[in-house]
Amino acid sequence: MSTAQIPDILSPEFAADPYPVYRALRESAPLLWHEATQSWIVSRYTDVERVFKDKEGQFTTKNYDWQLEPVHGRTILQLSGREHAVRRALVAPAFRGSDLQDKFLPVVERNSRELIAEFRSSGAVDLVDAFATRFPVNVIADMLGLDKADHARFHGWYTAVIAFLGNLSGDPEIAAAGERTRTEFAAYMLPIIRERRENLGDDLLSTLCAAEVDGVRMSDEDIKAFCSLLLAAGGETTDKAIAGIFANLLVNPEQLAAVREDRSLVERAFAETLRYTPPVHMIMRQSAVDVELSGGTVPAGATVTCLIGAANRDPERYKDPDRFDLFRDDLTTTTAFSAAADHLAFALGRHFCVGALLAKAEVETGVNQLLDAMPELRLADGFDPVEQGVFTRGPKSLPVTFTPRTP
Repeated sequence: MSTAQIPDILSPEFAADPYPVYRALRESAPLLWHEATQSWIVSRYTDVERVFKDKEGQFTTKNYDWQLEPVHGRTILQLSGREHAVRRALVAPAFRGSDLQDKFLPVVERNSRELIAEFRSSGAVDLVDAFATRFPVNVIADMLGLDKADHARFHGWYTAVIAFLGNLSGDPEIAAAGERTRTEFAAYMLPIIRERRENLGDDLLSTLCAAEVDGVRMSDEDIKAFCSLLLAAGGETTDKAIAGIFANLLVNPEQLAAVREDRSLVERAFAETLRYTPPVHMIMRQSAVDVELSGGTVPAGATVTCLIGAANRDPERYKDPDRFDLFRDDLTTTTAFSAAADHLAFALGRHFCVGALLAKAEVETGVNQLLDAMPELRLADGFDPVEQGVFTRGPKSLPVTFTPRTP
């Protein structure tokens, strides 16, 4: 297929099913200039991996100055060098080790149980609407010590932020809604941060208020921006990961049966879902110097759009990549939630997703509790899961039936 014949990433054809387009890009145009987004599109696994790992300092995250800052304020993702290392050291402990295990895993488990209790005796539910879209936002609000009654506001804010990030065509209404979110979230969050500084508790917001590394503490604005990023990134990605796991397992009932029988396979199902149907399909970087990639040279100062959804299905890296197979032997589960991951869904290198282990805890808890609560789980009659989205992507709905259970 010639470059001119490959559907544009902003086209309805791409939005409906990007995977054939990804294949054409990998084969015929592994480095493609995209006029509408003013960026170079990169689609092969080896190239995306190189951009993310960036061992030679050839790529920066300056793209977030215009991509994230208008909606979040200045975030950790925009920082580099010692400034980035110190800020990451301030926030990372809450998302790993004893803090995650002892303080926040009970929060995860409780929120999952509470949501499941609302539908476990019904025998039918839309897993996206009733669980996936609500669970991660409730967890983050609970972790931060915020009022879960404000769930609808949190969800509205992060939906507007994600739409802003995925606004590749530059729709002015989407841009304006995203920028309004920054003002609204600041008005909501800054008074809470100031109050929490005066009355520290054992929640994550208090931890962020008190954290200090090398004499550096986070300002109110720093904390607000991080909480905004956490709600958007943690809400949207975990939402789509949970929906994606169940969609993938429900259309592969023999694999669903295997996971139900052996719950150690939940981890493998999550890792394979991150490869096969990643929640985030595109992440941008900016070149600091001229860089040679497959298909040509990216000039210094250019925006590079890394197609995770394409790279994760590169046949040069994975056997039979367009098949969901939680038993595949070319995806290492033990490293799938670390910066040494084989798949690219969490990025790699120094900007590897700080919340990966929280996402793992949420997904594994949610999947296990849902399987316990829903015997004979199957898709609603005649329903075929359909993904939606370009920048982020996942099932819009997932109606299922099951044998009702009483607590």
